[in-house]
Amino acid sequence: MISEVLNEVVNIDTNLFLSINRMHSPFFDYFMSTFSGKWIWVPMYAAIWYVMLRNFHWKVMLFCLVALALTITIADQVGATLIRPYVERLRPANLENPISDMVHIVNGYRGGRYGFPSCHAANTFGLAFFVWFLFRKRWLTVFIMGWALLTCYSRIYLGVHYPGDLLAGAILGLLAAYLVYLLFMKVSGYKTMKKVLHINAPILIGGLTIVGILIYSTVMIL
Repeated sequence: MISEVLNEVVNIDTNLFLSINRMHSPFFDYFMSTFSGKWIWVPMYAAIWYVMLRNFHWKVMLFCLVALALTITIADQVGATLIRPYVERLRPANLENPISDMVHIVNGYRGGRYGFPSCHAANTFGLAFFVWFLFRKRWLTVFIMGWALLTCYSRIYLGVHYPGDLLAGAILGLLAAYLVYLLFMKVSGYKTMKKVLHINAPILIGGLTIVGILIYSTVMIL
């Protein structure tokens, strides 16, 4: 009974993946592959650090940076080191996967062998949830969550993750962010601030990054 339910869930997950992955174009090939990159978002990460620098005592900021690093490390390593080798779910684009011939990939990129859970989802949602818990500001939360969701979508588009991989990764990121945030609050004595200076800086820098990716993708297809 349990195996039948699991098989049905896997089939739904696979069909949903194929439905999303088959919707592609040259423009979005460039856009999604760039958006999915890690280094492209360094300016936004720097903007988040800048907000901390302008608002926190240096000791609190140090604890905060350690907490962010710990959140991402826990989310990434639990997924990659503990769960993936146990579950052993092949990525959709992996050549050993029976559906690999039906998967749209970009620039020959197929990722590693296993993809459950998604470390991209765990890392981005770990950061997004921690930022939400830390600042509790509506528009920053909306932006950072939208960024994490679009990053997850890009992983399906690129053919390297099923939706279920991403959902599991997002939950893992949430758990890591929540546990580390509780520890951060206890150790640092931080209390949520009502007024945060330059809180829109990450939105501005992240938005400009997206505009840059849009321009780049447009130029590349001309």
